[in-house]
Amino acid sequence: MRIEYFDTLPSTNQYCELLNLEETEEFTVVAAFAQTAGIGQRGNHWEAEPGKNLTFSIVLKPTWLPIVDQYQLTKAVSLGITDYLRPLIAEGNRRVHIKWPNDIYVDDKKICGILITHHIAGGKVSASVVGIGLNVNQIDFPSWVPNPTSLCLLTGQVWPLSEALENVLSHIAYRYNELRDNPIGILDQPYLSMLLRRGEKAQYGYQGQTITATLLDVNRYGHLQLVTDRGERLSCQLKEIQFL
Repeated sequence: MRIEYFDTLPSTNQYCELLNLEETEEFTVVAAFAQTAGIGQRGNHWEAEPGKNLTFSIVLKPTWLPIVDQYQLTKAVSLGITDYLRPLIAEGNRRVHIKWPNDIYVDDKKICGILITHHIAGGKVSASVVGIGLNVNQIDFPSWVPNPTSLCLLTGQVWPLSEALENVLSHIAYRYNELRDNPIGILDQPYLSMLLRRGEKAQYGYQGQTITATLLDVNRYGHLQLVTDRGERLSCQLKEIQFL
C-alpha cells in the first residue's frame, strides 16, 4: 500500500482518473488535506473543512470481479468503514448504518460519503477508483449540509488524521480481501445487517409522489428493493427514489 499526501487537490478522484491506471500499483492511495472541488454522489459538491477531515481515493484492481457483481465492491468498502467506526462511537448506544447506495450514517447523521468509478475492459472490471470523504475533526458545517456529524462531535476527541487514515484503510483492505478470497455473496448478509431502514416502514420520494414503503434488500445490481404499503414491489436505481 502506497499513500501519497497532497496539501491541496481539486479532487482526489479526478487526480486518480488522470493516472495510467493500468500501470498504477493496486492500493495506491491519494489523500488531500484540502479539496477545492470534491465530488459527492449525483455530482454534488463534497463539503470538507481543510485539514480537519479525511478526503482520499484508493485505486483498486478487482479484475476477478464479474461486471454484473461490481456493487459487491461498494459493499466491501462500506463495511470496511463501518468496521472502523463502530468501536470508536460505541458509547451512548449509537448505531452506525449504511445508507443506500453509499453513505455512512451514525444514527440519523451523515459521517461519510463514498463515490466509486469503475473502469471496464475486456468484459471485466479492470480498475476502480474509490473516493471517500470521512468527517473526522470538523465541528462546524455550513447550514446547507444536511445532517452532518464527525468523529470529533461524536466522541469529543481530536483524531490524528494520518493514523485515522491508516486504520480505516486496514479495515477496507480486510473486507476487500474477504470479497476476493471467497464466493460472491460472502458480504451480502453483513451488508444487509447494517442497512439503514431495512425492515422499517418509511417515506420515500418516488415518481414525484411521497410513498410509504418497507426497505427489503439490495439486489445483485445494486438496486434498492422495497414493498409499498399497498403491496407493490419496487426495484429502484439511484435517481429513481429519494429518502425522505
